[in-house]
Amino acid sequence: MRKYFIQTFGCQMNEHDSEIIAGMLCEKGMEEAASPDEAQVIIFNTCSVRENADKRFFGTLGQVKKKKKTEPETIVCVCGCMMQQQHIIDTVKEKYPWVDIIFGTHNIHEFPKLLDSVISVRERQIDVWPEGREIVEGLPSRRLFSCKALVNIMYGCNNFCTYCIVPYTRGRERSRKPENVIGEVKDLVADGVREVMLLGQNVNSYRGDGDTDFAELIYRLDEIEGLDRIRFMTSHPKDLSDRLIKAFGECSSLCKNIHLPVQSGSSRVLEMMNRRYDRDRYMELVDKIRETVPQITISSDIMVGFPGETEEDFLDTLDLIERVRYDSAFTFLYSPRKGTPAAEAEDQIPEEIKHDRFNRMVDLINTISAEKNAAMEGKTEDVLVEGISKQKPDNLAGRTDGFKLVNFRGDASLIGKIVPVRITKGKTFSLEGEII
Repeated sequence: MRKYFIQTFGCQMNEHDSEIIAGMLCEKGMEEAASPDEAQVIIFNTCSVRENADKRFFGTLGQVKKKKKTEPETIVCVCGCMMQQQHIIDTVKEKYPWVDIIFGTHNIHEFPKLLDSVISVRERQIDVWPEGREIVEGLPSRRLFSCKALVNIMYGCNNFCTYCIVPYTRGRERSRKPENVIGEVKDLVADGVREVMLLGQNVNSYRGDGDTDFAELIYRLDEIEGLDRIRFMTSHPKDLSDRLIKAFGECSSLCKNIHLPVQSGSSRVLEMMNRRYDRDRYMELVDKIRETVPQITISSDIMVGFPGETEEDFLDTLDLIERVRYDSAFTFLYSPRKGTPAAEAEDQIPEEIKHDRFNRMVDLINTISAEKNAAMEGKTEDVLVEGISKQKPDNLAGRTDGFKLVNFRGDASLIGKIVPVRITKGKTFSLEGEII
């Protein structure tokens, strides 16, 4: 087993899980392959939040059958949120017999043992824990970027939004001890990391110990010398405290950017979703944030087509988007998730209505994003250079403090540094600039 290939579906939690899996394989002396064709170990890290992710996974898994037939020594592994659902495991066992290892979200640290077992006995290994146990610290990680890192501070979710499968696949909330989080961040900074993204299904419900809630953790991390930027994702509006809002104005390393999922602009739909805030409360939070940091950038998650959503409800969503004027948003068509209350609702929205509303919403969000980005032309922004631009291979790419993507000409020696860039063009999804 010389090379591995990991394909990740879903959120940044999954991305970080894949970094940990890669780290464990590197400790076994393996190297990353450029494609599945070159790999002896292939891992699919799955997501169950949206139906499209399910379909993409099964389609991609089916493509491996030919390689497994011509190279039977190849080991195929599937893990992640989808594997926490028994009906998915049953489907994989029945229809994809060439899969060698199935494991879940709670026992990633067991993967090297499962791999060794398959190599030695050549028998399928299935090990999915139904719930999380004690948090395992000190796992290796092969980071995607040298200058920034993903850091899990908690796992699971207690919210049980009626459309969401996450509490069933990631389990109940479990927070890491603050000293372990702080120690990890200090080690990352010593290794050249300048920015950390704190991760959790709901980071601002973090409770590290009796004295350390999420806001306190931010203040403590802000004291770490050499840490230039702190970000976090995802926050739930019901748990956004006044002290956390205050931290945006007082913590120099906390980026002036917040991802604050609203899901719907209708209080009626929010109640059906079990979001535990209404439209007015959400707008109150946005106002407080902008009073503290007027220049802050705000992004969101917004869903259309939730069961029972009327045209009036949808117009409330469009109105909220116009009022908040998001810098960007992740937009979704509601898709039923087996095992969630919303999937059993009788008043499901027809697909053609969902798509019509979705297109109208995306047009509005993109228009606002383009306007806000165009307004940045001529301004100078500090940009953390992440690497070579995906859009233009002869350019570099990086992020502003407000998480805006900037492409600009520059030497590769600048990767990992924070440089001043004058914005020359604001586009819908990114900016162009030149180094000052």
